Amino acid sequence: MLHPSAIIHPQANIGLGCEIGPYCVIGEHVTLGDGCKLHSHVVVDGHTTLGKENEIFPFASIGLKTQDLKWKGGSTRTEIGDKNTFREYVTIHSATGDGEVTRVGSNNHILAYCHLAHNVTLGNHNIMSNVATLGGHVTVEDHAVIGGLAAVHQFCRIGRLAMIGGCSKVVQDVPPFMMADGNPAETRTINKIGMERNGVSEEAQAALKHCYKILFREGLTISNALAKIGTDVAKLPEVLHLLNFVRTSERGISK
Repeated sequence: MLHPSAIIHPQANIGLGCEIGPYCVIGEHVTLGDGCKLHSHVVVDGHTTLGKENEIFPFASIGLKTQDLKWKGGSTRTEIGDKNTFREYVTIHSATGDGEVTRVGSNNHILAYCHLAHNVTLGNHNIMSNVATLGGHVTVEDHAVIGGLAAVHQFCRIGRLAMIGGCSKVVQDVPPFMMADGNPAETRTINKIGMERNGVSEEAQAALKHCYKILFREGLTISNALAKIGTDVAKLPEVLHLLNFVRTSERGISK
């Protein structure tokens, strides 16, 4: 299942059942888990590890040196989980500082031309539509959807089950369970459809809608809004997750 035109370093660790198509290039410090499929013209290099059953489409580039001008050399890594899809021309860069990691979880669907910059942490079951871009040090939790051509500024966080509209410019954190859109992005409402599809209870949805109104529609400061949510809204796990996300925000939240 290894095409004769593929260039695979003899020290690369290739798992069982991998398919490596024409003109792929696999570097010395690469590990591919069992059942990975590289269609053609894929480059995987650097200290890069992929788990099982990842599918990578033509002209994707994974694990190469960061574009960050702060890079001073050293050993940096790219670590990717299982059953991800990386479509055409996706780029995922290694971290910037010696010993640091760019990390992607499992079951993500990354569409054509998307970019994950240095030191990104992407969770599980996320979807990035075409040409979506994550700047350096961005963190995305689980089950988020990032629309096409959306750009997320460095060091921002995207919460669990958040949804970002296409062409949005995200310069602050997008809270979990919310929908954000615009340039710059603003939080518009709760991600009701996303929550329904992922089994969030009706009770939790109602509580999160109440949280949304307090945080974004009553004109309160963040500290006062958090205090009001703490007294007025049931302390469900989803509510507690939202509260912790907002409390720990360093860039502020997209209002």
